[in-house]
Amino acid sequence: MKPTKEQLLAAAGTTLPDVIARDLDVLFCGINPGLYTAAVQQHFGRPGNRFWPTLHRSGFTPRLFHPSEQRELLQHGAGITNVVARATAAAAELSAEELVEGAKILERKVRRFRPRVLAIVGIGAYRTGFARPHAKSGLQDETIGSTRIWILPNPSGLNASYRPEDLASLYRELRDCIRR
Repeated sequence: MKPTKEQLLAAAGTTLPDVIARDLDVLFCGINPGLYTAAVQQHFGRPGNRFWPTLHRSGFTPRLFHPSEQRELLQHGAGITNVVARATAAAAELSAEELVEGAKILERKVRRFRPRVLAIVGIGAYRTGFARPHAKSGLQDETIGSTRIWILPNPSGLNASYRPEDLASLYRELRDCIRR
């Protein structure tokens, strides 16, 4: 059910639980939840967000999952978290300090749960949070413990510079790397 305007406004500053388990193949990491996502309590829950179709088209899931099925990702070796837990109307509302603090929390989470790959979907959040201003998409040189870091484009519909087939291709590169 679509949240009301009041429910969206009430979601500001709230959080939603991670979809996470130990030793996943990949932990996808968004920048932070949007208000719609927080209101419905489903990662990448806004209609039009291309995360779920991209996961399916790139081979991470056997069929197109609805955001309400987010916990089923665990059966496929994948999970979801965020750099910053606080929901906002736009990621631009986050301060550099929040991203740096969120990166520290994320690093502790990754050390605890030990995914093979941390896939951050948003290069700007990675550059700021991890103090890597010149980072490029793809596999990074640094790791968190034994966890490799991979940067992917944000699948938000606001990131229109990537067509759906381009997103699927880039996510498929990650999937192929994990399966090697």
